[in-house]
Amino acid sequence: MSNFTPLSSFAGGTLIGVAAALLLVGNGRIAGVSGIVAGLLRRPVGDTTWRALFVAGLLAGGLVLQLTRPSAIGPSVVGFPLLVVAGLLVGFGTQLGSGCTSGHGVCGIGRLSPRSMVATATFMLAGAATTYVLRHLLGGGS
Repeated sequence: MSNFTPLSSFAGGTLIGVAAALLLVGNGRIAGVSGIVAGLLRRPVGDTTWRALFVAGLLAGGLVLQLTRPSAIGPSVVGFPLLVVAGLLVGFGTQLGSGCTSGHGVCGIGRLSPRSMVATATFMLAGAATTYVLRHLLGGGS
């Protein structure tokens, strides 16, 4: 909690919510990143431009942050092979859970979807359990 920033967190959350609402109202699409990327990889006819722009915007946001505030993104605390395994597990989980945290947590809860509420509660509980195991049972520190 030493880096608690309520104003920038509120601003960021507001921007994410507004962007998700605009995509839903303007394009009829849910801003679930895993679904957007999966659709981009499947390359449906006439449905790739907005997906590519969405992903490019995510990457550009990270690049702008790195260029403007280099200290905001620290080095990885784990090696590249573990990051690859973690990414594959996240991909598997999004398929298993029919969506990711952005699709369920931001868009699904915003639409009052019971399935998304259960999925988000499951994500949160699994994250809390994983953090507890890593920090307290396996001695991962703070």
